[in-house]
Amino acid sequence: MSQPIHNPSLSDIQDHSTSSATFVVEPLRTGYGMTLGNSLRRVLLSSIEGAAIVAFRIEGATHEFTTVKGVKEDVVDIMLNLKNIHVRAHNEKPVEIRLEKKGAGTVTAGDIKLSDDIEIVNPDTIICTIDDPKTSIVMDFVVETGRGYRTIEESSNTRIHSDMIALDAIFSPVLRVRYKVENTRVGHATDLDKLLLTIDTDGSMSPRDAFEEAAAILINQYTALAGSTRVEAVAAPGTHADSGDTELMTPIEDLNLTARTTNALINNDIRTINDLVTLSETDLRELKGFGSKALDEVKDKLAEMEF
Repeated sequence: MSQPIHNPSLSDIQDHSTSSATFVVEPLRTGYGMTLGNSLRRVLLSSIEGAAIVAFRIEGATHEFTTVKGVKEDVVDIMLNLKNIHVRAHNEKPVEIRLEKKGAGTVTAGDIKLSDDIEIVNPDTIICTIDDPKTSIVMDFVVETGRGYRTIEESSNTRIHSDMIALDAIFSPVLRVRYKVENTRVGHATDLDKLLLTIDTDGSMSPRDAFEEAAAILINQYTALAGSTRVEAVAAPGTHADSGDTELMTPIEDLNLTARTTNALINNDIRTINDLVTLSETDLRELKGFGSKALDEVKDKLAEMEF
């Protein structure tokens, strides 16, 4: 009988900011770190749904190769600035929004009048600059949802209003994805992979949502190809599902931890080894009354017990 391929787990999420995080996936079969890392990266960069401005209109400007009276930037410069606006949409249908501003000063994305279906993630983004205090500017925009990249020709063919200027649009909320593979061990198994995948988004989607959507897309693609074939999967070696039930039910009090650490775990309703091993390092850090010394003590104890 062949040995089944074990499933990995998402062992930790390291949040660097609201738009950047590193996902730690382990333990993986040898070589699977590169396999999963590369496939997730490609999907994250090309296939995550997002929103973007796909067309706009400026009163007094009939095409992109012109200027707007009283405005410092020409229309081409304004087009480039519009591409830097990050949008979150709550409607799959195209949504029209408007900007109206009068008087000298900087016009930003925050000046756009929004509907309930649209949010601007970076409202400080500069659109243009009005030089003349008597000048007013009126702009209309169309926001659409999509995946990947749409050329300006495609936007021109699908635009709602023929008098609008089309934009090429980058819908993806994911700006950058990096990954590296490290060696890891679980118990006596020393030839396993650990994948560290770092995702940076534009703020319109959290890194965790992007990670989960990419994984779900890959599942759908592979399931469609697998047909009725199913491969047996088991828990990773050294994880709680791979260990004996008796040992997992060992009370926290029997681990010979310090009284402070033991009490902190029990006060957070963690009473057995099974309760403990289901928590990630991030979960442990968030426990009430559970400090870094207690975390180090627990990690050392679990390593000693080969969990």
